[in-house]
This record gives sequence, C-alpha cells and structure tokens, in this order.
Amino acid sequence: MQESNDKTKETNNETPITPQEEIKNNPVVNTIQELGTTSVPVPPGESNIFCMTIIGQIEGHLILPPQNKTTKYEHLIPQLVAAEQNPRIEGILIILNTVGGDVEAGLAIAEMIASMTKPTVTVVIGGGHSIGVPIAVSSSYSIIAESATMTIHPIRMNGLFIGVPQTFEYMEKMQERVVRFVTSHSRITEEQFKQLMFKTGELNRDIGTAVAGADAVEYGLMDAVGGIGDAIKELNRRIQEAKDTSLPKGLTQ
Repeated sequence: MQESNDKTKETNNETPITPQEEIKNNPVVNTIQELGTTSVPVPPGESNIFCMTIIGQIEGHLILPPQNKTTKYEHLIPQLVAAEQNPRIEGILIILNTVGGDVEAGLAIAEMIASMTKPTVTVVIGGGHSIGVPIAVSSSYSIIAESATMTIHPIRMNGLFIGVPQTFEYMEKMQERVVRFVTSHSRITEEQFKQLMFKTGELNRDIGTAVAGADAVEYGLMDAVGGIGDAIKELNRRIQEAKDTSLPKGLTQ
C-alpha cells in the first residue's frame, strides 16, 4: 500500500512538458534539423499549401560562421521532394528574404522549384539579392514587395583562389549558367540582364544594380508587385486551374 502511494506522489510531482520541449521532441523537426529529410512537409489536415522560407545567407558546401543567419540547401531539397510527392499538398509558396550565398546551392534550389509539377509562387520580402534572383524567378509566378530590392551583380569568389585563365573561364561559365536560367524563367532579355549586371556607378565601389520592387516588374524579372495575400490568392487560383484542367471532359457528338 505504501509503495502505491509513493508511485502516486512521483506521478503528481512530474513537471509538465513545455511547448519548446514538444517541438524539440517532434520526430519530424528532429529529422529536418539533423538529416535535412522529412516525409511530411506539413502536419496533416492543416493546409493544402506548403510554405517554405529562404532567409539569410544560402549555405552551400562550406559551413558558415554560427553567428550568420543561414538557409541550408540540403534541408530545402528534401522538403521540396516531399511536397512534390505528398498528395495533400497542392501548391508551394516560397518566401524569400536572402542576401544570396553559394552559387551552386542557389541554382540547385532554383532548378528544384522550376522542375516541380505543382503550382509554385515566390514572394520576395525585404530582399532577393545575388543568387536569390534565380530562385525568385524559378516559380510559376513571382511577386515582389514594393519596398523589396534585388541586387544583380557578376559572380564573385572570396578566399584564396588561383589567378590563372582557367579560373576566370570557370567563373565566366558559371555566370552564363545564372544568366541563362534567369532569362529563360522570366521576361527579361539577356542583353538587359547583363546591362544591369555590369552597370558601373550604381553600387558603391562595385559593378551591378539594385533593382526595387516596381522596377523589377518593369524590367520583366518579376511578374507583379504585392505581398503574401496576393501570393496566396494567385496560388489558389493556379491550384483551382490545375484541378479544372485535370477533370475528365464530357463526350462530344
């Protein structure tokens, strides 16, 4: 009898689990944090839209300092695959506020978004700079906030590298990859994009151009000026349009 009472006291003295501990113990969250993979992009029954954020600096093959706010591309790619395979997800919303980062990592994310069969909409909030530009234009429809900016500049390298002709040829080829991707997924021409890229006098001691929201639409980089509400409205319209086109048609005589 005494032993039973002791167990009851131990049970009553248990501390409640905090929301932070629940998130920490969530197997899906742990899988994303540790391995960058997940089989369920959003909890079931919540929404038919998968929202993915790309913020800070895009981290690629090198680990950035811990004080940097980063987005790891090895975490985004599995989530995009999971969203593409999940029948409950009918559209993908990508929110961008990035300063850029690793070129190949950014192009990998952009190619993943561009190759998805489900409707995708990107929203640039704050900034979509450098390699964030290809990601911004990779979706089915792209929106930029009125106060947001996009910095277009040539490919740069930091750290120690060998200054030989082969190095510059490699950088030039990588730059052409970025130019081809942006021009093929937006309305801007290659000539106009390169003109913005190599413009002098606009950026301090540098070459390139900072394009504001309305100007990005005028140049043909983005489709419209707007915000989250406009993006969700456009995404829902495209989801419904995809449903209507997939419905079987009646027989005609």
